[in-house]
Amino acid sequence: MDLFEYMRENKYEKESPLAARMRPRTLDEVVGQKHIIAKDKLLYRAIMADKLSSIILYGPPGTGKTTLAKVIAGTTKAEFTQINATIAGKKDMEEVVQKAKDNLGMYGKKTILFIDEIHRFNKGQQDYLLPFVEDGTVILIGATTENPYFEVNGALISRSVIFELKPLSTEDIKELLNRAVTDKERGMGSYKAVLEPDAASFLADLADGDARHALNAIELGVLTTQRSDDGLIHITREVAEECIQKKVARYDKDGDNHYDTISAFIKSMRGSDPDAAVYYLARMLNAGEDPKFIVRRMMVCASEDVGNADPQALQVAVAASLAVERLGMPEARITLAQAASYIATAPKSNSAIVAIDRASSVVNETGNLPIPPHLQDAHYKSAARLGHGIGYKYAHDYPDHYVEQQYLPYELNGKEFYSPSGNGYELKIKEHMRKLKNREDKGL
Repeated sequence: MDLFEYMRENKYEKESPLAARMRPRTLDEVVGQKHIIAKDKLLYRAIMADKLSSIILYGPPGTGKTTLAKVIAGTTKAEFTQINATIAGKKDMEEVVQKAKDNLGMYGKKTILFIDEIHRFNKGQQDYLLPFVEDGTVILIGATTENPYFEVNGALISRSVIFELKPLSTEDIKELLNRAVTDKERGMGSYKAVLEPDAASFLADLADGDARHALNAIELGVLTTQRSDDGLIHITREVAEECIQKKVARYDKDGDNHYDTISAFIKSMRGSDPDAAVYYLARMLNAGEDPKFIVRRMMVCASEDVGNADPQALQVAVAASLAVERLGMPEARITLAQAASYIATAPKSNSAIVAIDRASSVVNETGNLPIPPHLQDAHYKSAARLGHGIGYKYAHDYPDHYVEQQYLPYELNGKEFYSPSGNGYELKIKEHMRKLKNREDKGL
């Protein structure tokens, strides 16, 4: 490194964004991700022993993928090289591979290649790396926000260990914010700022697991807020809202507003008003409500209020739940809106909840009534001797795959629990059940 390069790096270190300056330098400084870098975990032991094999770090933005790579760079004795898949081409990779071969051949030194956003490499670029990962010329660290099982070459996957990074908790982000405000060496400590608890909670909630987003906001707040009469910069809730450029309505996740809003959301879907449903959805998301909580309530609504009038509604809600986990915010808001509007516009029936409530009431009153012998299990040794399974009629052996026989306990003969409505698909169910009943009445 010459003098000019040293001065450039020194200047960059001082003037780079707070999120970059506050990146941990050692594993012990890393906040969160204890499921993979606690002291008893494989990745921690491999990094500390400098025995890392090829890995792929997978997780949402701001969860520390690049941070972990930088920590590895500062810990390992291997040559560390970084490229970004959005701008790197085959020529860049050829140069890295050639240098890695030279290092290994002349000095016996391994090379760790960190590829950020590896999912952006096309199949040909990923295939090019494969033999060099396989023979140990390079140790690959790939970072991706996309599911690697869908976006990364299967052969590379099979030669790497996948580590999934989770969004940071609000407590993790609050710890990072307080560290950034007080750190005089790399943070904002020299500015004599005070981060109020309400502001820290607000920023941590709104960051939705993305530490970079929260640190950028606190940096802007400290740099643009006037000192108070006591000589300190006070970062209040109002300052936090202003510096993150998002004015958010007061929304206590444990208070009345939380329950009132989710109640209005559910009742709007139940009442077939997609506009109101999407409006309350936007209010909750805007206030930092957990999307996983919202989509759980949508799954309940899909069964309780739509049910078999449109069985697809539950599938849409469950698919939305999966999308929330895989996409994260802000993209998941689109999927949530799609699901909410689908449930709101679907034909409605509460027959499923009525059925289970009726059945539960009878069970509570009568206890466990004897199951008809012909329905009992006939496969174990003494079943035949006890008469279990004898006389059972296999429905598929009869016309229309239906045969009349006693299914409920004899004491409940004729009892009805499920009454399909006349809405949507339940109209077909109702008609089908009516035809079967007519067959019974005619003795067919």
